[in-house]
Amino acid sequence: MPIHPQIAKILATLPAPDGSPLDPAALRADEAARILPADKRLQLHAVVDATAVTSAGEVPVRIYTPTDAAEHSIIVYFHGGAFFLGSLDSHDHVARALASETGHKVISVGYRLAPEAPFPAGLEDCYAVVRWAESDGGMLGWDGRNLAIAGDSSGGNFVAAVAAKAHDDGFHHITHQILYYPSLDLDFDADRYPSLRENAEGYGLETAGLKPFNAFYLDGGAEPGDPLVSPIKRADLTGLPPALIVTAEFDPLRDEGELYGQRLDEAGVDTTVSRYSGANHGFVQNFSWIPEFHRVFAETSEFLNRSPRK
Repeated sequence: MPIHPQIAKILATLPAPDGSPLDPAALRADEAARILPADKRLQLHAVVDATAVTSAGEVPVRIYTPTDAAEHSIIVYFHGGAFFLGSLDSHDHVARALASETGHKVISVGYRLAPEAPFPAGLEDCYAVVRWAESDGGMLGWDGRNLAIAGDSSGGNFVAAVAAKAHDDGFHHITHQILYYPSLDLDFDADRYPSLRENAEGYGLETAGLKPFNAFYLDGGAEPGDPLVSPIKRADLTGLPPALIVTAEFDPLRDEGELYGQRLDEAGVDTTVSRYSGANHGFVQNFSWIPEFHRVFAETSEFLNRSPRK
């Protein structure tokens, strides 16, 4: 099917890339100007800004509690933004929808951003907050059941890397991993995946922009072949938590997400790969108000609450 007509209308208004150098400060200011006003946001039982005191230092978090129940299962959420954009505010509406639809308490992580803090700073913050959530579960009102991790785009990269780090460290408390159109291969060879060619231009995220967008994260000396940088490079995927991988039909990153799902499944990990037709990269953040895309939150809830496949 073609790209959704409401997405197409908005894409038609976007200026064509002009090849000029990226200015993180200007892009962050533009992002901040488009944040939904507080009175337009989905209301929950409680939304509280806090600080997680972790092994990586003090990390700002925002905690979303959907109901007045004494205990909830938990999702630790890592926002997207090519490792240098995104914030607790830019993805506030995503965290609220996740909490509302799943009934889980959501802890959104305000991790350090590149270029000021390149790899591995953001990853360390995300992993440390997951460990903090488990160790301080009583204070957080964790019911001791699900401790899921979720993220979109570069946040999906962090999900895969955190799941791997936890496994290797013997930390087996993560029950689910949820990756929305994840960026899993930072070795940007345009011939590596067909979707990089098929969806190269005209769908919001362009293949030519991947390398400069992610350069801020890599420029600290990270190697794209490192599995903690490019999780799809990890050789052994056995023993990782059950995974939901959501991809978008018109996304350059579509095929790497789907290949990662295939590899997880082949490694014996309970994996669901769900492609959203007519969608583009970023649709969970930008277009979840379209009914057929809003169902991603219901699908996430179903994944979290069903029994694992054997």
